[in-house]
Amino acid sequence: MTIPGFWPVVLTDGDLILRPLRYSDRSAWGEVRRRNSEWLSPWDATLPPEGKSQGFRPPSFWSMVRIMQREAREGRALPFAIEFEGAFVGQLTAGGIWGGSSRGCFFGYWIDQAVAGRGLMSRAVALATDYCFNVMKMHRIEINIRPENLPSRAVAEKCGYMEESFRPRYLHIDGDWRDHVSYVRFRDTPG
Repeated sequence: MTIPGFWPVVLTDGDLILRPLRYSDRSAWGEVRRRNSEWLSPWDATLPPEGKSQGFRPPSFWSMVRIMQREAREGRALPFAIEFEGAFVGQLTAGGIWGGSSRGCFFGYWIDQAVAGRGLMSRAVALATDYCFNVMKMHRIEINIRPENLPSRAVAEKCGYMEESFRPRYLHIDGDWRDHVSYVRFRDTPG
């Protein structure tokens, strides 16, 4: 699905900015990830043993950005850096964008613990949701969250997403296959 004119885009809500992730974010991204490694590790995707045995490894920052930029150009992802008061504080990616008769995507996100609990991620999810529904005319957006991640579940609920299903052993997270709760919102659902 090619989506010319939809990317790159910058979305703003006062002092909160969602903009394309770029190579120049390497230093800030790395610093935030290092400082937050313990905070984020229970929610971070990991490579299962079978992937490691097949020679796969997590991409470097450069490779990740290159892949995400290609996915964005080809209409399959919207990789946003999140800035607050001019500082890099997290990431939100609309991934798995599909068109045709289903028109949807999924969101993945993380934020710096130093600014967590201030409503920034809810604002970021709301901005990205509005863009995907109102500009890109998507029908469905999905957010998959580990059941014990109560702050992330609160973000989804605050933004009008409804719990849809339970997905046992859905993603490899923090070293094992983990259960997830799937939240969904449709364009015609009030939020």
